[in-house]
Amino acid sequence: MDEIHTGACLCGAVRFAARGPLRGVIYCHCSQCRRQSGHFYAATNVEDDCLEVTGAERLTWFSASPQARRGFCSTCGPAMFWQHEEEAYTSILAGSFDKPTGLRGEAHIFVPDKGDYYEIDDGLPQYERSTPSVKVA
Repeated sequence: MDEIHTGACLCGAVRFAARGPLRGVIYCHCSQCRRQSGHFYAATNVEDDCLEVTGAERLTWFSASPQARRGFCSTCGPAMFWQHEEEAYTSILAGSFDKPTGLRGEAHIFVPDKGDYYEIDDGLPQYERSTPSVKVA
């Protein structure tokens, strides 16, 4: 039987169910993620055919670059999803999941771009751009 991971936006207008195993959480410190979230992104991902979204009509998509777009609830505003235009998976922000998530941190990316007001001291691998297995825009 597949694992089912559920979650929602702050107001509950957009809900999702992700079926199957989730990747470890990647912490992205790039300037786009910091500006959209107010800190840094913490996201896992799931293949598109394993993701079911209800309330998708409340999602607004912002194309932050020609290669990727970011989805957020148009009612209450939180960032929820990130999609690369050439990939068949959706990144889901870890804070959107219902507990227990079972998620664990995997790595930090775009570390040179991190905010100057915090340190990364959790012992996870740190990358200048991305990990070898995570495609970014």
